[in-house]
Amino acid sequence: MHKILEHSIIGPDVHLYRFDAPDVARYREPGQFVIVRISEDGERIPLTIADVDKDEGSITLIVQSVGKTTLELAQKKAGDSIPDICGPLGEATHIEKIGHVLCVGGGIGTAPLYPVAKGMKDVGNKVTSILGARSKELMILEEQMRSASDELVITTDDGSYGDKGLVTDAIQKLVDSGEKFDQCVAMGPPIMMKFVCLLTKKLGIPTLVSLNPIMVDGTGMCGGCRVTVAGKTKFACVDGPEFDGHEVDFDEMMARLTMYKDYEKESLEMYSEKHDCKLGVVGREK
Repeated sequence: MHKILEHSIIGPDVHLYRFDAPDVARYREPGQFVIVRISEDGERIPLTIADVDKDEGSITLIVQSVGKTTLELAQKKAGDSIPDICGPLGEATHIEKIGHVLCVGGGIGTAPLYPVAKGMKDVGNKVTSILGARSKELMILEEQMRSASDELVITTDDGSYGDKGLVTDAIQKLVDSGEKFDQCVAMGPPIMMKFVCLLTKKLGIPTLVSLNPIMVDGTGMCGGCRVTVAGKTKFACVDGPEFDGHEVDFDEMMARLTMYKDYEKESLEMYSEKHDCKLGVVGREK
């Protein structure tokens, strides 16, 4: 069993959990994830590790409540336990000193981006980060990303915080100002990663993306996370989750993400009716 050491709400429908998981904390590297099962008869869901504390033996997961299982998890409080956390899984991010790294995060994608940005800075890279969200209230981990970056740019779609516009607007503005980047790492909604990659390909900036949004069982057995990369079939959970963004077929990936929407909606509605839950911010403060 894995005890919840902390549960706090850091944004609308966005929950931070700190779990007791010493073995995972000991071996985890940036970019890796865990498979979580929150009840004995529950489904398995993949979640990226946002942070670890090796001394405490804990891992931090940041989860958006968008489906039945994540909504059920949001009902738990500090002191509760869940039966299974399996990991770390997936290929770790290749961290090395390469020069100037551009880290681009969109929405909940900032959670897996943070350990990568921190790792890149720790080995001596200059790190410029861009965080984007629809509005100010949806911006997460700003202070953590600021500490992991030499420069941080904030953008919001509605202009309620930082610069009004998209992360691609911010990338273009930095390049136009004379900034040169040796590597870009982009994590967030697939549509955001697609347009970041279209821009960075035109600008000649090598780009890594994380395809964790499409993962299901985390072992490659279900086949649900099949993606086409450089014309070849890959599995996001075992071959990734990070890939060369300029080689990913994002349109195919986004089409695959919609395949089970009706089933997911039905499951969520059944759970909500049974437990008299209102969709929205749920859970308990720390």
